[in-house]
Amino acid sequence: MKEIIININKLFESRIRLGVMSLLMVNESVDFNTLKEMLEVTDGNLASHIATLEKNKYIKVNKKFIGKKPNTTYSVTEKGRREFKDHLDALEKLISSSS
Repeated sequence: MKEIIININKLFESRIRLGVMSLLMVNESVDFNTLKEMLEVTDGNLASHIATLEKNKYIKVNKKFIGKKPNTTYSVTEKGRREFKDHLDALEKLISSSS
């Protein structure tokens, strides 16, 4: 059984980090407020999970101004894309092995 779960990534065990990565995998980039609304989390909660993903180089933070308002968007890195796909593959193997 240990071989089956070896590629399951602990960073994606959180529903919020899983949600962030899922949204970023299917969108070129997503802004902070959209992530917050879609995942129904507080600013602080989302910020801490984003910091974890950024620290591990799974996502990239892009800060810019639209007019005078700051706008922060996030996108998945190649490392993040690869790690998330490996995680999904491991979950699929686990599911198919228990059928």
